[in-house]
Amino acid sequence: MSKMYRKILIATDGSEHVKKAATHAIDLAKLSEAELHAVYVISLSSPSINLDIEADSNSHNSADISTEGLKRILRREGDAAIKYIEDQAKEKGLDVKKWIVEGLPAGEILKLAEEQSVDLIVMGTLGRSGIEKFLLGSVADKVIRGSRIPVLTVRK
Repeated sequence: MSKMYRKILIATDGSEHVKKAATHAIDLAKLSEAELHAVYVISLSSPSINLDIEADSNSHNSADISTEGLKRILRREGDAAIKYIEDQAKEKGLDVKKWIVEGLPAGEILKLAEEQSVDLIVMGTLGRSGIEKFLLGSVADKVIRGSRIPVLTVRK
């Protein structure tokens, strides 16, 4: 049997929107006997909406949080996001190569995909529309436009 995919990268932001995409990536990896990679990008330019600022014990005032404090919070969020994928993959008998990197999400996802010779990138989408999409753009849109390899986007 020919292997269509040897390496699959699932990009996660820790949101509920990624769960369905993770299931697709894991199932595809299982079917094609592909190596599964998971990436979370720590991005200080667009931090996650659902951050628990008070979870950082070094921060006494959420309005006074340091860059390093924010990075610690985002790293914890990234660890949890990757662990979710790792747990789901383990149920299917798959291991996951884990990556937590810093930078602009789309650029870092594309860079990692290239460095690891990935055959497919799998991402969830929020399904933004109208002015929000125009103003903010979308990581998935940027990855699709910048990728030389297939990108599978999965709506929630």
